[in-house]
Amino acid sequence: MCGPAMFPAGPPWPRVRVVQVLWALLAVLLASWRLWAIKDFQECTWQVVLNEFKRVGESGVSDSFFEQEPVDTVSSLFHMLVDSPIDPSEKYLGFPYYLKINYSCEEKPSEDLVRMGHLTGLKPLVLVTFQSPVNFYRWKIEQLQIQMEAAFRSKEPCMAEEVCSMSWYTPMPIKKGSVVMRVDISSNGLGTFIPDKRFQMNINGFLKRDRDNNIQFTVGEKLFNLMPQYFVGVSSRPLWHTVDQSPVLILGGIPNEKYVLMTDTSFKDFSLVELSIDSCWVGSFYCPHSGFTATIYDTIATESTLFIRQNQLVYYFTGTYTTLYERNRGSGSWVRVLASECIKKLCPVYFHSNGSEYIMALTTGKHEGYVHFGTIRDGQVSFEMLPRQWSVCEQIGASDDLELLYHIPEFIPEARGLEFLMILGTESYTSTAMAPKGIFCNPYNNLIFIWGNFLLQSSNKENFIYLADFPKELSIKYMARSFHGAVAIVTETEEIWYLLEGSYRVYQLFPSKGWQVHISLKLMQQSSLYASNETMLTLFYEDSKLYQLVYLMNNQKGQLVKRLVPVEQLLMYQQHTSHYDLERKGGYLMLSFIDFCPFSVMRLRSLPRPQRYTRQERYRARPPRVLERSGFHNENSLAIYQGLVYYLLWLHSVYDKPYADPVHDPTWRWWANNKQDQDYYFFLASNWRSAGGVSIEMDSYEKIYNLESAYELPERIFLDKGTEYSFAIFLSAQGRSFRTQAELGTAFQLHSQVDVGVVLADPGCIEASVKQEVLINRNSVLFSITLKDKKLCYDQGISGHHLMETSMTVNVVGSSGLCFQETHLGPHMQGNLMVPVFIGCPPGKRLAFDITYTLEYSRLKNKHYFDCVNVNPEMPCFLFRDIFYPFFLIQDLVTGDSGSFQGSYVLLVVGGGPTLDSLKDYSEDEIYRFNSPLDKTNSLIWTTRTTRTTKDSAFHIMSHESPGI
Repeated sequence: MCGPAMFPAGPPWPRVRVVQVLWALLAVLLASWRLWAIKDFQECTWQVVLNEFKRVGESGVSDSFFEQEPVDTVSSLFHMLVDSPIDPSEKYLGFPYYLKINYSCEEKPSEDLVRMGHLTGLKPLVLVTFQSPVNFYRWKIEQLQIQMEAAFRSKEPCMAEEVCSMSWYTPMPIKKGSVVMRVDISSNGLGTFIPDKRFQMNINGFLKRDRDNNIQFTVGEKLFNLMPQYFVGVSSRPLWHTVDQSPVLILGGIPNEKYVLMTDTSFKDFSLVELSIDSCWVGSFYCPHSGFTATIYDTIATESTLFIRQNQLVYYFTGTYTTLYERNRGSGSWVRVLASECIKKLCPVYFHSNGSEYIMALTTGKHEGYVHFGTIRDGQVSFEMLPRQWSVCEQIGASDDLELLYHIPEFIPEARGLEFLMILGTESYTSTAMAPKGIFCNPYNNLIFIWGNFLLQSSNKENFIYLADFPKELSIKYMARSFHGAVAIVTETEEIWYLLEGSYRVYQLFPSKGWQVHISLKLMQQSSLYASNETMLTLFYEDSKLYQLVYLMNNQKGQLVKRLVPVEQLLMYQQHTSHYDLERKGGYLMLSFIDFCPFSVMRLRSLPRPQRYTRQERYRARPPRVLERSGFHNENSLAIYQGLVYYLLWLHSVYDKPYADPVHDPTWRWWANNKQDQDYYFFLASNWRSAGGVSIEMDSYEKIYNLESAYELPERIFLDKGTEYSFAIFLSAQGRSFRTQAELGTAFQLHSQVDVGVVLADPGCIEASVKQEVLINRNSVLFSITLKDKKLCYDQGISGHHLMETSMTVNVVGSSGLCFQETHLGPHMQGNLMVPVFIGCPPGKRLAFDITYTLEYSRLKNKHYFDCVNVNPEMPCFLFRDIFYPFFLIQDLVTGDSGSFQGSYVLLVVGGGPTLDSLKDYSEDEIYRFNSPLDKTNSLIWTTRTTRTTKDSAFHIMSHESPGI
């Protein structure tokens, strides 16, 4: 869908004039001129490492994240906290690790900076995001976050402040079911300006302690010497893993060695590991021995399991993840699978579904044409050979059961100077044969790519477009995908190309003029991330940013680094080095650059509060107040902070129950009996009389329901039945961009040549409307966009289960790859926005039994109420002679909304027993006999006056207005 007018972006191109210098140098300077003008502060960055509980305060140490169980190291401290707003009868535990936080600036010691930051009021804010697990049948689907304020601490004993080793600390929380965690560090706005930074803190289930308490890998032996022959001149390879779910990544491809690179921090740091596999291969008549090598060719990482292929052999290794399973299911050694098959390729399945992850193994030899489809759930691996009766090769042309997606042309089409060409079958062709090598589908926008020495794109599996910008002389080796609209292409000759999904232009990033300018500047600046001799190992996306893993050779010394690929800067450099004019003005030349972007300013406005749509549940925890003049935290206060964060997350977990509390908030029970004494606790803290030397403030531990928008579209959007999401885009046009147009029988209408298009992946399920408002006095246009669910593609299911994946893409016409916004973090591409959309019952909603209102209503109607002899407020009793009036609530755990359930339901007794300890689940036959009005065995447990039943009359249908039971 588009705005009212969809004119080509064609205002006169404005020219930016600068003083006379060499055009090549100015092409570089112009791209970052605004950035340098506003960049009057030093570059600083956050630094985060993991420390074990016992090593807090030690300098220069970093620990591996593999311990997964809470530790009982804080309970004794809580028994000392008398006259504090806590329940001493509760069990307070801690976590195995802390996050140690520092920051560094250009050529300044970190400890001096930390001390200065503390004195100027700087405090790091830490936001930990827990990734939902794959198996939603075992674990609840939720988008959970906890925000913590870092506590300042120096190493003890410390006699002089000038020599103290100072850092900030927060607990590193662990949540059952989550092994992937993002840690976002931001500033409280005081002191030095430090940009926000994200870290990956994932649990590594492939580590263990030996008898000497040293940490070692379970999959093999760690190597400490990264020899140049392992990397220099080696071809790059793809990094395959389940998107957003794999805590440990693995990369093979080291020639003639069974070595792999492993990381649990997305290659912020890594290890070279020699795998403990047998490396044997015996050829046979159906799988001929074509040559043996120790090289690990294909590697795939999932949530709990690693897969590798060596020669024609496939192995897997399941990590030790007690936080995922009820018991330890880790492998003791590599497990060989498909032993009787000849496997030529492992292929990843990027997204999980139905509570499982998947991989594919392609065969050759006797079973060529079949695919072994692997399923991974809770560390258990199984394979099934598909198709079940005939191979793909046998079915092609011989059976109607096999659906052919597309007939690829035999030769590459003749584009005749066009950027793209619709394949209709009537076009002319070159003499170059098409050599297909791969196919890829984005499940969000349904775009399909078929690639080889060509690139075909389709959005409906029927009509394909040939992208002619990619030269037929090259061949694509693999593609890296962001799944948010951007695709990077790596060729067999290690060239890097770039594409925005849905557009038709393919940009060459490396080698290119822009790359030459960029790397020349980096070498002049003596950057440690660049060298004249480089070898790229892999190319991958992380948080929608493109990264390289590169081996650098400097003065005969090798170094393996992860670095950002500056896509925006490279595209800007190429524009300026390719489109410029030299005009003589008097006695000198003026250098002019053409700005191809149709707008000068793009902003998002009227964004709603995000939590209703992102389904992010967020808690906030601040450290206890230290009653000491220095304000420094000590080992005890940090341990108490651990216990408080643990208890906050424990309250969250136990709130997942089928009945509702009197107050709809997980933290309500924590402070329910202490709120009336809040002034007393404040008096003790103000007079430094709180026990244990710390003061616990009840308001510092809470759930947040009213987060404000961050002036950008959410990472994803959840739409419930019939709900809508609205926002606006403000665009300031380049030059004169408005014109009047007279239509028959109407007055003159004002039209803008800046237009916005909205592309929906599934227009049968969601719809979008765009309203344009021309602000002529500001030379701007405001586009109001509303995305709405059409109530056609949903299913009644459990909250968060079986959601439909789709997407919305917003494009400013004529802006693809041409528009950039200067920020203090560098240029940012604008004009193309892609947001995944999930349709169905969103996570974070529940149907809960309303105990409070049910008791009040029953007491009112029955004129009395008899509870159990031993009263349990969370399990009330109802007298069987009285009429039972059940009521239910629909509760939103994300926004805090709660309201009466007004729908219909079927109530069944599905279990019971004479005592609580003897409760058992009934069989289907027993459930029918105990609940159905059609039962003839006199086994009916309850009845109701309502006459409404299911279609088969087997059970009664109850509602909010039912007369009771």
